[in-house]
Amino acid sequence: MAQAAPLPQSEPEADPAAMPAPGGHAARRAAMLDAQKRSFLRMVSHELRTPLNSILGFSEIISQELYGPLGAPQYKEYAGIIRASGQRLLKLVNQVIEIARLEGHAMDLNPHAESLDHALDDVLDSLRDDLRARNTEISVLEEGRLPLVLADARGLRTVLTNLIHNACLYAPEGARVTIGARAENGHVEIRIMDRGPGVDPADIPRLLRPFEQGDNALTRRSEGAGLGLPIVDLLCQAMGGRLRLASAPGEGLTAVVRLPAA
Repeated sequence: MAQAAPLPQSEPEADPAAMPAPGGHAARRAAMLDAQKRSFLRMVSHELRTPLNSILGFSEIISQELYGPLGAPQYKEYAGIIRASGQRLLKLVNQVIEIARLEGHAMDLNPHAESLDHALDDVLDSLRDDLRARNTEISVLEEGRLPLVLADARGLRTVLTNLIHNACLYAPEGARVTIGARAENGHVEIRIMDRGPGVDPADIPRLLRPFEQGDNALTRRSEGAGLGLPIVDLLCQAMGGRLRLASAPGEGLTAVVRLPAA
């Protein structure tokens, strides 16, 4: 007599408490990759900046002949060239690392109420030599009564420094750069307007891409790597705002930064 086939056994019900949370593995992997990214950027920052700072320090000592005369005058000239080249390279390293942090969401920002008046004072003080060299006049509308913004202190100053430096660099010598801000609908709009040659509106999206170079005034009249505006754009986004550029050939350029109001 044939035996009946055994009935299939039902699988034990899974314990919900023992099941991994949806997306738990992906979240842990993302956190691990984020930690690795931050560790890598810290290492690269240290390994590049440390020798560059030594180059800058020793070249300054040599160029100033702190331990006695060098002899031939060319040595002092060459030490100055080494120092200037080191400063240029250090600036590029800092910008590349900042771009990497922003694009990799590894930048630690601490948004809080920031005074635009205080931030502008700090930025204009740091740019004093550049403004004097170009004989640029800065006009701040409603100075002393500018609104508060919700922003990271360092991030806000980086944004303002890059935009004001651009305006100073690409406007004619002796030109005026106008800065204004107004609060509306929970946001603050900061406007920085120069009287430079301006750019074709079709070029503006390209100016916001890292390392972009071209034949327009904003990319070919200086030795920069084309990172200033992309850094500003990414920082504005990271602080809950945005950057908008408006220009036309011969009409200067206006940079509009929109950030949350405090």
